[in-house]
Amino acid sequence: MAREKSTTTPSNQQAPNAPTFLAWHVTQKGEKSFWNKVGAAWAHKDGQGFTLQLETCPINGRIVLRAPLDDTPPQNEGRS
Repeated sequence: MAREKSTTTPSNQQAPNAPTFLAWHVTQKGEKSFWNKVGAAWAHKDGQGFTLQLETCPINGRIVLRAPLDDTPPQNEGRS
């Protein structure tokens, strides 16, 4: 009897085709930062780069790549 593939992934691995990073557009207004998700990045199979897909291309602020732990923007992040 053939074994079926499991549809769940271990917690330390990402699902197939899941992005390695989410791209966030960050703007600063005084003391407050505003984070908007604008795309995602996938690691190349050879480990030598990433493919970045942006849904929009901001002309101000900065783009931050973060691991996709969830779909919520980070809080109180510095400019490092």
